[in-house]
Amino acid sequence: MMLKQFYLVFIVMVSQLLIACSQVAIEDYENTAPLITIEELFDGDLVAYGIVRDRSGKVLRHFEAVLKGDFDANGGTLDEVFWFNDKARETRLWRMEKIDSGRYVGTAGDVEGEAVIESRGNAVRLNYDLRIPYKNSDIVVAMDDWMYQVAPGIIVNEATMHKWGFKVGTVTVLIMRADAMQQVPALIERFDQ
Repeated sequence: MMLKQFYLVFIVMVSQLLIACSQVAIEDYENTAPLITIEELFDGDLVAYGIVRDRSGKVLRHFEAVLKGDFDANGGTLDEVFWFNDKARETRLWRMEKIDSGRYVGTAGDVEGEAVIESRGNAVRLNYDLRIPYKNSDIVVAMDDWMYQVAPGIIVNEATMHKWGFKVGTVTVLIMRADAMQQVPALIERFDQ
C-alpha cells in the first residue's frame, strides 16, 4: 500500500513539474501588437461581459460589469462593479502601483496579499490569490489572469482558477473601452472587401 501511495505522489509531482515547465511567459508577447499599457488600458470607463465556468467547462454564471479607472504614470485605481445573472452584485476596488516599465503590484479587498501585474506587447498577466464565496463560506483560489488587446480598446480576458494546484474553473471576459464601439462601422465595411 505504501508503494502505491509513493507512486501516486510521484506521478502528481512529475505532472505538476511538466505543467510548470510548459507554461507561457509574459515575455513571449514582447513584440506583439497592438501595444497595451496598464495606464492606457484601465484609465477611463470600460464595460465587460463574461462567463464563469467550472473545471469541466460548464457555464455556472454570466455577468456584465462596469470598470472605472483613474491612472497616471505611477499607477492608479480601478473600481469594478459586476452584475451576475443570479442577481448577485459584486464590487472590487483595485489599487495598482507601478514598480517599473510593465510591472505593477495591486491590492484589493478580496485579494490575499498583492497581485503581480506584468505587461508586454499586447498582453497583461495578473497573478493573485482571490477570496471567493463558496457554500456559505469563502475559499481562496490562485488566479492566473491573462488579458490580450485584440484591437484598440478591446480586450479578451481568460483567467484560470486553481486550488491546491488543480484547475477548478475559468473566467472568460470581453472588456471594451467606452469608445471602442466607434470601430464597429469600419469593421463591418471590411466584410465586402
